[in-house]
Amino acid sequence: MQKDFSYPLSVDDISTAEKEYKLIADTQQQQQIAEIFKVQAVKNFQANIYTRRHNKSPLIDVWGYVEALITRQSVISLENFDRRYKVDFSLQFDINLTENQVRAMEEDGVPDIPDVVQGGQIDLCHLAMEQIALELEDYPRQDGEEFTFKSEFDTETDAKNNPFNVLKKLKK
Repeated sequence: MQKDFSYPLSVDDISTAEKEYKLIADTQQQQQIAEIFKVQAVKNFQANIYTRRHNKSPLIDVWGYVEALITRQSVISLENFDRRYKVDFSLQFDINLTENQVRAMEEDGVPDIPDVVQGGQIDLCHLAMEQIALELEDYPRQDGEEFTFKSEFDTETDAKNNPFNVLKKLKK
């Protein structure tokens, strides 16, 4: 495995037979992933990814699952906590498809558009990281934590200062 947690797979190396890839990030790679995700720490990151090319077709199937143990900071208590993520995914790539063709298909409302292969390669590690990144909460909080708002004013003061009540007094 390379230093920057990357596993580029040439589309020419993908056969019609199903092939499995097991990816496990080491400690240094976990730190790099944490920096990319902008989280406190990544304690575990691994993926099982399968590939298969369609017979006589430009389509490639990539599927599998990714697991990660990530330390997040609660937006409510500001305490760090660990959260386990497990994501199953299934993607399809078209080696002949271009970005312009994808835009045209999106404009036409075509459902289930395959992904574009960039530079003749599919980076399995980047795919795995993308799947976890899509699951990360924008505002993480520990299980059971809820935000409750307490006004610094009591309800009487709030009612008195309500702009509509002030306008009613002026009208009299």
